[in-house]
Amino acid sequence: MLWATAGVVALGFLIALEIAARRYCGVPGPITNQAQEVIFAPKPGPLYGGMALMMVVLTWRQRFIAAGVAIGIDIVFVLVRWAVDAKVPDGHFFGNGALWVMLGYAIIAITRRTGQERVLLLKGVGLGLLLVAGRKTGDTWLLVTAKTRPTVLDQYVATADHALATPSWLAGRLLAATGPIGTHLLHLVYAQLAVAAVVVALYQLRNVAVERRFPSHHLVRTFLVIGLLGPAIYMIFPVVGPVFAYGPGASGTGGVHWAAANLWPNTPPPINPPHPMTYDGITPRNCMPSLHTAWATAIFIHSRKAPRALRCAGAFWLIATLSATLGFGYHYGVDLVAGVVFALTIEAALRSHDRGWDRAGIQLVTYGTTVFAALLVAYRYLPMEMARHPLVFGPLLILAMASVVHGYVRTTKLWEPKAAPMRQPEPQPEPA
Repeated sequence: MLWATAGVVALGFLIALEIAARRYCGVPGPITNQAQEVIFAPKPGPLYGGMALMMVVLTWRQRFIAAGVAIGIDIVFVLVRWAVDAKVPDGHFFGNGALWVMLGYAIIAITRRTGQERVLLLKGVGLGLLLVAGRKTGDTWLLVTAKTRPTVLDQYVATADHALATPSWLAGRLLAATGPIGTHLLHLVYAQLAVAAVVVALYQLRNVAVERRFPSHHLVRTFLVIGLLGPAIYMIFPVVGPVFAYGPGASGTGGVHWAAANLWPNTPPPINPPHPMTYDGITPRNCMPSLHTAWATAIFIHSRKAPRALRCAGAFWLIATLSATLGFGYHYGVDLVAGVVFALTIEAALRSHDRGWDRAGIQLVTYGTTVFAALLVAYRYLPMEMARHPLVFGPLLILAMASVVHGYVRTTKLWEPKAAPMRQPEPQPEPA
């Protein structure tokens, strides 16, 4: 019943987003875009990542067959496109095979499986398709934010960011000083965040095929919930980011003519009373909170019980993601603070739901939600006070974030199963 309800809710959300995309943006929504990828050339990464997640429920023999079938279908599609000289976007050469395999296993689950085996296979297919649908939904939602929120609050956030000494401006200059090597490395980390998530998720789900069940909590759930709730905050608090609001823009959008001033990254913005500012209808309002920070935080948390190499990779991805979000001018420092609090609160809520809500879980989620709301209120209504008194508000921001981190660590330690004490052998009488 729970899975059926979740499926109905997800379908309703996708239909509503499809209608919104066509009404406000004049473009097809996520359902249409996904259906087109059955035939038209897709972006391969999300589809093969989704198929990899689906295959956690399969045996090794079934995995090899599924991968071979997906590659074979893609070869046929590539040859047909080459024969008819079909034009495809850059980077969209293959990927249909992975989608066909996932849809095929959905049909197999319904027609050839029964009972728990059918449920397990459908869960695997659903997990893979959710990853793909999440990407499509996110792209559509970002376009909706640009079309429905013509004004942005960047001046408020940039002013509040003075409490943290405007770290995006400093990081931008430091990244420029590293030259192309540092820039290319951080671009790779920033763009391939989903790959890191899939690697950690595959480790967590490695025993599903043997145990024939999913673990009670894993990274994919946190990732999807962050991606579902985060865009709602974008609508409440629309922000485009320093490189757009105070710089030349990036990725072909924005530009100096939309910016408040061309200052990033060399000159921090002056401390003046902020005002809402009009921006273009293309650039996503996707800064507050920083979901890249939230996702990287979730990867870091879920990699803590992995082998040492994966733990180091999780720490590296978090540090590199924070550096990239600031260094490329995509986020302000206060966005990152909000992103960490946002991720920990969602993670705590999901874990509390899985184990049953107790007093510690309710207190942690309530406290995290309160801190997150207080941050947004402060950024919106106290930016001048934050900028004029950085020695007060800067430590307060870090302390607020640290208190949520401390509460999460302390509470989750209480939830860890206690190891049973070793039973001491009873003394035996010595032989006479």
